[in-house]
Amino acid sequence: METLLIERTPPLSFWQSVTGSQDEGETWRETAIREVKEELGIDVDKQGVLTDLNYENVFAIYPEFRHRYPPGTTHNRERCFALCVREKFTPYLAPDEHTAFRWVPMTGAMSAVRSWSNVAAFRRVLTKL
Repeated sequence: METLLIERTPPLSFWQSVTGSQDEGETWRETAIREVKEELGIDVDKQGVLTDLNYENVFAIYPEFRHRYPPGTTHNRERCFALCVREKFTPYLAPDEHTAFRWVPMTGAMSAVRSWSNVAAFRRVLTKL
């Protein structure tokens, strides 16, 4: 099983999966659909099947990213989803967020990402799907 990794823009280049914050009034599913569209340029319903992994965690926001959140926000709550696509694709990358992409085996992705929460989500995918 492979997953798509995307590389953050410099100066903090690192690999990750699609991530994002929930807008007020959105369901978790709506947030996942919007973030995939914004970061990869694809329509979830046309590209594959989105599965709620029923898994959440709270993590500290890296200090270098706190300017993107309301003042005083230090932690983020994340809900994890998996998008199983019909076939590999070349994503549109949001230029202010990502610079590159690569498809990698899920087990290799666990050692390629910076965030422990990404690793936990990948493990969840491997046990749920």
